[in-house]
Amino acid sequence: MSISKKQIAEYVIEEKENHYRLAYSYVRNVDDALDIVQESIYKAFSSIDSLKEPKYMKTWYYRIIVNNAIDFLRKRKRLILVDDEVLASYNPAMDDSYQNFDLQKALNDLPEKYRSIIILRYFEDLKIEEVAEILGRNVNTVKTQLYTALEKLRININDLE
Repeated sequence: MSISKKQIAEYVIEEKENHYRLAYSYVRNVDDALDIVQESIYKAFSSIDSLKEPKYMKTWYYRIIVNNAIDFLRKRKRLILVDDEVLASYNPAMDDSYQNFDLQKALNDLPEKYRSIIILRYFEDLKIEEVAEILGRNVNTVKTQLYTALEKLRININDLE
């Protein structure tokens, strides 16, 4: 049974906040997250034939978002960006008083493969099997990496205290 563009459109509209939050959790920038969501919608419509079972639409679409976010981050690493501190020195009135959350810092310091698992499992409330499918990894590998990620997070948070 194949899926229609209308079904994808309805799903994207219903779950738009979750999709945006997932993209934002990777790039931490409103405009970039919106670009990733938009690109993901385009890719979903372009690759509609790759979704064979409608019941897997959520994991299929999450995988598209995650892959777009990771691709975006890889491209951005190639660019030389202005350091946040330098940028803040030009406009100190725009200082964000919420920027120093210990958990956010600890999450940001995790390697990408661990951060992805934590975000999908705990922030998106996905099952281990869904996380494995989205990331294209073995379930046991995800379990091991989740355990490692939690250990690294605990150590990082303790270091921040």
